[in-house]
Amino acid sequence: MLEIKTSVLITEKKIQKRVQELAEILNKKFENKQLTAIGILKGSFSFYSDLIRSLSCRVSCDFCMTSSYGKKAEPSKEVKLTMDTVLNISGKHILLVEDIVDRGLTLSFLQSHFKNRKPLSITTVALIVKPDHVRQTKCQVDHTGFEVEQSSFLVGYGLDYQEQFRHLPYIAEINSFN
Repeated sequence: MLEIKTSVLITEKKIQKRVQELAEILNKKFENKQLTAIGILKGSFSFYSDLIRSLSCRVSCDFCMTSSYGKKAEPSKEVKLTMDTVLNISGKHILLVEDIVDRGLTLSFLQSHFKNRKPLSITTVALIVKPDHVRQTKCQVDHTGFEVEQSSFLVGYGLDYQEQFRHLPYIAEINSFN
């Protein structure tokens, strides 16, 4: 059995504090407006859930799912939409909620996909953003939880390694595989 060692990078307390700060910013931005929050599955589910419960504006919830990883969790250059939203977003303010922006491919793909549906606005919020030099394509991140320099693989708070570690209440980096 593969043994994976991790170390805590961002504590649960820091995550919850930052989620509240982001919610305050979004509450001001969307005060007296109807917002459609779109969680990008699977990784954003913890962040999405905590964030929307902290919003005081009127919010509708929807989800989409993409795939950008091939077999053995190796990144692909192609993003596929595996589940689209249900709600009509034409003429609506939408909030894309992403877990992590590293290569930028998924967020860039989704921004283009949803822009074609003529929303009133598209705002993006990502829990974790890696530096611009890591990105393979440009994408707009309006609000960031944490900027992380580490190039290691991150898990926890929805982030996974081969569908494991999503349940952790903190963000950890994988240090070794044994």
